Amino acid sequence: MILLAESGSTKTDWRLLGEAGSSFETIGLNPYFVNSDTVEKELRPHLSHETPFPIREVHFYGTGITDPAKGDVVAQGILRVLGQTVPVYTYSDVIAAARALFGDADGLACILGTGSNTCYWDGRGIAFQVPPLGFWLGDEGSGGHLGKSLILGYLHREMPASVRQRFEDIYGAKDRLEILDNAYRKERPNKYFAQFCPFLLENQHEPWCAELIRGSFRLFFEKYLLKYPQIHRTETGCVGSVAYYFESILKEVAAGYGLQIGKVIQKPIDELALYHHRG
Repeated sequence: MILLAESGSTKTDWRLLGEAGSSFETIGLNPYFVNSDTVEKELRPHLSHETPFPIREVHFYGTGITDPAKGDVVAQGILRVLGQTVPVYTYSDVIAAARALFGDADGLACILGTGSNTCYWDGRGIAFQVPPLGFWLGDEGSGGHLGKSLILGYLHREMPASVRQRFEDIYGAKDRLEILDNAYRKERPNKYFAQFCPFLLENQHEPWCAELIRGSFRLFFEKYLLKYPQIHRTETGCVGSVAYYFESILKEVAAGYGLQIGKVIQKPIDELALYHHRG
């Protein structure tokens, strides 16, 4: 039996592949924000009674798996639950996107979820990448960036009065100090700002909101995708909730650059399960 996981900033989808396959969710397990103890605590309740067949290997794809040391943080927590004899393979979230979208074929893989990322996948590995810079220096096009742009518009009093009233009806009046506390003192500011994305989704018919969304996606294209030499000769696909729910605006922006977006997947876990079944 294979234990498969795909982890974002908000939650982790787990899947047991085999005769007694099942699935469950935990919190997001980004090793920049959690340690091995947290990984163990989250995983143990689910595997203590759901593994009638032995797990022979683990494949964990996740945000924050940027080097072997970060992967080891997650692996050690998993091994405390399963035992030291189980091989644990860890991969970045962009490899999850590439394998889910293209399998063993080539393509330009994009993530637009709480954060954003891109790579050119040659079917075997990442052959070219414009490096992601995280929430404070990058993440254009992501839920975190969209939410941050919305809040900046609110604080700078650029938001139209009717939209502002609708925003305050839902979230209450926002104080500058409250926003700064969540931005600079509390953990996971990207998750905090991404929580405002549903407001943009529900109000995308408003010209101001629609242009804010387009502006974030334009930055994503200009700072990342348009720098790929392969952009006009290979398929481009996207994974993540932002890509999925804002698909029409994303494809509209792409068309403005003479580009097409192919497959759009909300959650990579189903396609990853097929990939590992084939393997």
